[in-house]
Amino acid sequence: MAYSCFKAYDIRGRIPDQLNPDLAERIGRAYVAATGARKVIVGYDIRLSSPEMAEALSRGLMAAGADVYDIGLCGTEQVYFATSHYKMDGGIMVTASHNPKDYNGMKLVREDSKPISNDTGLRDIHDRLDNAFEDAGQPGTYHKLAAEDDYIEHLLGYIDVDSLKPLAITVNAGNGGAGRVIDKLEKRLPFSFIKLQNEPDGNFPNGVPNPILTENRAVTEKAVKANQADMGIAWDGDYDRCFFWDENGRFIEGYYIVGLLADQFLGKQGGGTVIHDPRLVWNTQDLVEKAGGRAVESKTGHAFIKERMRAEDALYGGEMSAHHYFRDFAYCDSGMIPWLLLAERISQSGQTLSSLIDERIDAYPASGEINRTIDHPAAVIKAIEEKYGADAESISHVDGLSVAFRDWRFNLRMSNTEPVVRLNVESRGDKALMEAKTDQLLRELDELNAANVA
Repeated sequence: MAYSCFKAYDIRGRIPDQLNPDLAERIGRAYVAATGARKVIVGYDIRLSSPEMAEALSRGLMAAGADVYDIGLCGTEQVYFATSHYKMDGGIMVTASHNPKDYNGMKLVREDSKPISNDTGLRDIHDRLDNAFEDAGQPGTYHKLAAEDDYIEHLLGYIDVDSLKPLAITVNAGNGGAGRVIDKLEKRLPFSFIKLQNEPDGNFPNGVPNPILTENRAVTEKAVKANQADMGIAWDGDYDRCFFWDENGRFIEGYYIVGLLADQFLGKQGGGTVIHDPRLVWNTQDLVEKAGGRAVESKTGHAFIKERMRAEDALYGGEMSAHHYFRDFAYCDSGMIPWLLLAERISQSGQTLSSLIDERIDAYPASGEINRTIDHPAAVIKAIEEKYGADAESISHVDGLSVAFRDWRFNLRMSNTEPVVRLNVESRGDKALMEAKTDQLLRELDELNAANVA
């Protein structure tokens, strides 16, 4: 049968009808059958159902003959770290990230924390779930593994701690797991933290942590202003994404953070390759070129970015959706490394975060991602390409449709999961042009949808 909790990149479903302990145990058995893993990291997030789900998953793994190394309550990136650092055969994180509180799920990796998605084994695991599993001749063993201290040491290895200044930083964990890591780092850093919703609480008393939603940003913005902080940071529940506010309480689009981190990393390493997604590109490409690096475009999505990073041996990869990937972090995404790097940049440069960002926003103003519900998205995107393609300097289909002119460009792509198209527009130093073209494209999308183009 088909299990609706299996998605393109991970497992996510409502508890208990779409995902439950019985299914979690079978997923553990199927994971071993599909991967042959013998030593597997298991971690879980702060959701109320997560300990039970992790226990059932571990039972399945051990019944199939794999040894389980339980790192306990953690963030997704700690499973990535532990799998790679301790040279395990794989890792599974029990989490539903920013989904509603009655959901749970899993993110799965194999050796070296290589992602397992539909194209790389997740479909195989799904297809084995209805098999009659036999217990292994020798069941696996259970081990508690204290990975947090090694993880903290690894994080601190990205920065020069002695160069840090006593910054005031507002941090909002959204009652997810990030607060635990901040509490640990606090003892090692000269920063003064203004902590919001810092305690992990699977009841999500302040709503599910998802700072990409504009309605969830006000509390961090106000706290930055009220405390005259040097910057603000917020995370989603499993803290593999981080979001930033400057010292004025202004939310910073993830696109500009990608460019800033690329520039900083290349400066530290003296050049190298940076991977970026195709939605907004000019600012990143400009900064990478100036820093003596090479910018490579990849299809959006963590599995694609990680695969391309490995192929190119890239130092860093960034998506405007607040995912940041690092070669020395097993090419995986971290929500902790980015803010440490930005705090180091502010400390060493003496500049404010706004001054670092303003120049880039002026150079490449961008619309940010705008979603439109469209009945026939593929047909509408084709019609837009026919209209704009003839006069364009370049057209790309790396991910959706990218059309570039001398002074402006746009990317239009379909959602994988809903009848929505996502539009991003940017220009070269001309905010009015960017806004006019954005309005024009949105109007045309609405007109095509109303005309029921199919």
